[in-house]
Amino acid sequence: MVSAIRFWLKSFGISKNDEVTPLGNYLFNDKRGKDKYLEDLASLWLLHYHLVSSGDAVLYWMLFCGLQRERAQFTREQALSYVRLKMAELGKQTLFNENTVKKDIAVFLQNYLLPKKPQTNEDFSSLLIDLDLIRQNEDGKEYHFNVEGKRKVTSDVFMYALVDLKDRIQDNTIPYETIQECIGLVFCMQDFETITMLKELSERYAKYMAYSDVAGIRQVQFIKDLSKEQILDDYYENHI
Repeated sequence: MVSAIRFWLKSFGISKNDEVTPLGNYLFNDKRGKDKYLEDLASLWLLHYHLVSSGDAVLYWMLFCGLQRERAQFTREQALSYVRLKMAELGKQTLFNENTVKKDIAVFLQNYLLPKKPQTNEDFSSLLIDLDLIRQNEDGKEYHFNVEGKRKVTSDVFMYALVDLKDRIQDNTIPYETIQECIGLVFCMQDFETITMLKELSERYAKYMAYSDVAGIRQVQFIKDLSKEQILDDYYENHI
């Protein structure tokens, strides 16, 4: 149980090396935490973003940013086959354990799916179901990434992710393709949604970044430094 808690805290970006991260302190500090009880949907988007992009819960990255590019709908077996294939491509097939991955896929679905036949309130206790990113088809055998009917990620969280991506790749210029792969797909956004979001942000944060589409080359250029904490402050001071 302790190791499981440690894993999820790390995967959600709340702790690192058993120490609370700046994000963990920002949200959950006993005295100064902005959303100690996870009452704001933006906080769930933040945790979801870190879960998928941190690299600690690699299955989540594979499914949201890999499988989603290849198919909108999938079965558990197709998800399993995809993970098996990617592990082989990475030369890590010896680390692939089918039974373990099956269990991980079941947990993945449980984290995001509304229960089909809820029995108690505990069936709604999964942290990320409010994001409505995964749905089960009527036949009960297939699932799909909820691209069209999902809740929309707040622009502040998208901007947070954009700055986080810039910091990770250590480059002020980010090609659109990288943004869509590393952020858009995380939030189940189609190309036109991501482009619309980037245009909106380039107007709102005109002092800090610009989106351009010249001769078919789409990219974001950061002009001035902007901290992730500043972005979160702008959001939480106006919403909580």
